Amino acid sequence: MSSAADAKDDSHVVEIDDANFEKLALRAPLPVLVDFTAGWCGPCRVITPHVEAIATAYDGRVRVGKCDVDDNQTSAMRFDIRSLPTLLMFKDGKVVAQMVGPATRSKIEAWVTSALG
Repeated sequence: MSSAADAKDDSHVVEIDDANFEKLALRAPLPVLVDFTAGWCGPCRVITPHVEAIATAYDGRVRVGKCDVDDNQTSAMRFDIRSLPTLLMFKDGKVVAQMVGPATRSKIEAWVTSALG
């Protein structure tokens, strides 16, 4: 389905918005990592490649999505997102882990592994 031509639109990271948040994040059969981000956020752009790498590495074990807080303020307010980037891990519809601020890929991966138990 994906090819090298699609590289800029990584197929392992889903767009999560106010309309599909319930379905894609809260009722998902897999744990879900949501990257709350914004286009103007420099630290968010720094971790984007790390989040995409995690999505690829954990494909089939974790769903990874990104949620733009400017376009999806309802979701941002619902989960009290005050700083960017914020990563939330959901399991069975509940937040089980949170990471705020930029981090290295290894730190994010350790966080994901820990959150998965």
